Amino acid sequence: MANTPQARKRIRRNDRRAEINTNRMSRIRTFVKKVEAAIAGGDKSAAAEALKAAQPELARGVARGVLHKNTASRKLSRLTKRVASL
Repeated sequence: MANTPQARKRIRRNDRRAEINTNRMSRIRTFVKKVEAAIAGGDKSAAAEALKAAQPELARGVARGVLHKNTASRKLSRLTKRVASL
């Protein structure tokens, strides 16, 4: 167990950040699922709108440090390609 005040504070901080980051990742996944659902439904305009909404969420995840830049770029690229092929 943590003995120093700094270590105790770090544990408290890590717990708070983990909860925030979990919520952030969940939000990103929700936006991505909306795009995938629109693609599965075959609705190009809805898929394009959902992609437009998901793009800033992915970028925000990168800026906040919960997603790697290349991961977000890859996801966005693949989704864009799938929407364009509708």
